[in-house]
Amino acid sequence: MPKRIVTLSDKQIEKAKPTVADYLLNDGDGLSLIVKPNGSKLWKFNYYFNGKRKYLYFGTYPELSLLQAREKRRVARESVANDVDPCTTKNKESTTKIVGLNSKSTTTSFEFIAREWHKKYEHTWVPKHAQVQLQRLESNIFPHVGAKDINEIRVPELLAALHQIEERGACDLAHRVQGTCRSVYNYAIATGRCERNIAADLRGALPPAKSTHFAAITDPKELGKLLRAIDLYSGANFVKAAMQLMPMLFTRPGELRQMEWVELDFDQATWNIPGPKMKLKKPHMVPLPVQAIKIIEQLKPFTGQGKYVFSSLRSSDRPMSDNTINMALRSMGYDKSTVVAHGFRATARTMLDEILGFRVDIIEHQLAHAVKDALGNAYNRTTHLDARKTMMQRWADYLDEIRLLQ
Repeated sequence: MPKRIVTLSDKQIEKAKPTVADYLLNDGDGLSLIVKPNGSKLWKFNYYFNGKRKYLYFGTYPELSLLQAREKRRVARESVANDVDPCTTKNKESTTKIVGLNSKSTTTSFEFIAREWHKKYEHTWVPKHAQVQLQRLESNIFPHVGAKDINEIRVPELLAALHQIEERGACDLAHRVQGTCRSVYNYAIATGRCERNIAADLRGALPPAKSTHFAAITDPKELGKLLRAIDLYSGANFVKAAMQLMPMLFTRPGELRQMEWVELDFDQATWNIPGPKMKLKKPHMVPLPVQAIKIIEQLKPFTGQGKYVFSSLRSSDRPMSDNTINMALRSMGYDKSTVVAHGFRATARTMLDEILGFRVDIIEHQLAHAVKDALGNAYNRTTHLDARKTMMQRWADYLDEIRLLQ
């Protein structure tokens, strides 16, 4: 028998106390209340649309009562039943009216404008970044000021929402969300719905975020020890292969896990990453040393009939998860303060320069950073290709050498 969900009561909600992490109180039919560590309580609605799991944030309790949240759920479920995504503009207007907003204020509400801004620019971002941008607003800003007319939001109100992020110990996130709000306000001004960017007025209102760097190993002996541990990894063969390639090719983890067989040119010993997959939206070429080709070719019997070199265990049409390599490193006893998958880029950047003596501009180009020449022109993907091929082969050979260090 299916598990029966006991619906919520106001008394139960009022008694819910914060803990060190978020937790859910379920009301059934996709509606739940998130209890945050800072004591705030946020309504969330989960649903499926066109086979994909999606969600909406309705608002905070007690500003939005249990009865109002249930009414919003009813309207949203009706939309799904009528093949209308509750996230669409039409349905956002109808659900917003439940809490007393007219259609005019709906079109100038912060949430309406923010979603319109996001939809306009999401094609310019990589999918993961687009998802994160919207989630930050849904979790941290919409519950506080999303329903308000963007012109009526006061500086202290927006600052209070950012302070709640800061109080969770996420000062860097607070600054990022502030930057996102600045972009939303700039868009509102450009489209004639706002005259002043109050998010820009908050410069200096938040304490400076501590600069953080991805944990990386730059000592040859310690790196050699890690490489030996990777070679002895007893998990899935494609995970082991990914961990072996990560320090050797030092691409971003998301780029490596989405490697496709059609992108590989074994005759030219190159991996050609299309622009949409890259952070800067520009095609990138990765020269493949002989060691990398050997590792990749060993995966052909396992994933060669599918799309991705590192396919998901659940489906050959999907790449492995973005946290697979980090989880494997943790299983080997390496914590996140010692090394993370993204940190191999810093490892290569430092050691190629300081130990092997390669030119910084060639290293930066191989890292797919925005390197420009003396005339200010960005290098294309084939610039310094011969030099980069030499560098990548020397780097792979060097990794083999330090494996022997004790």
